[in-house]
Amino acid sequence: MTTPRRRSDATANRDRILDAARTVILNSDDLRLNAIAKLAGVGQATLYRHFPTREHLLAEVYRHDVDELVAAAPELLSTHDPLDALARWFDRVAEYARVKRGVFAAVEIAVWQDLSAHSLGPIGDAVTLFLDAGKAAAVIRPDIDARDVILLIGYLTRLEDSEWDERAGHLLGVVLDGLRRRDEA
Repeated sequence: MTTPRRRSDATANRDRILDAARTVILNSDDLRLNAIAKLAGVGQATLYRHFPTREHLLAEVYRHDVDELVAAAPELLSTHDPLDALARWFDRVAEYARVKRGVFAAVEIAVWQDLSAHSLGPIGDAVTLFLDAGKAAAVIRPDIDARDVILLIGYLTRLEDSEWDERAGHLLGVVLDGLRRRDEA
């Protein structure tokens, strides 16, 4: 049995809704579905046809961000050296963490736990990809694993909105410096 294909206009509407929801999550404390529909240029019926509840929409925004974050790892490694690729990926992690914080603040605990379970494995796999490439190039410490990195970047959810722009990138740079291999002299 095959999954039915969406019409191209339905796919475009769905993508616009997701983009609008992500924008609202990043820029507002007031997550109203009518504001998302308006920003996406669709009616409320179209929004609800794609996402029957607020939780469905937020979960899909989150899953979409996780999928994009994970997919970026091999792309970045194919065009950059391992440390530069990881630094560029950390830039994406900062934005992902901001969306994650907004989504998790707006959903019930059961949804939050399900979303968290969805992301941990794939993100750990992406981090492992970077670490393996860095270790092979002798630029990443050999004693670091994906769980170390995930625990270190988890602090991003503790940042206040007022300090995000100033601190997120800086702190990810500190983590990156800590991952660098330093040969003893």
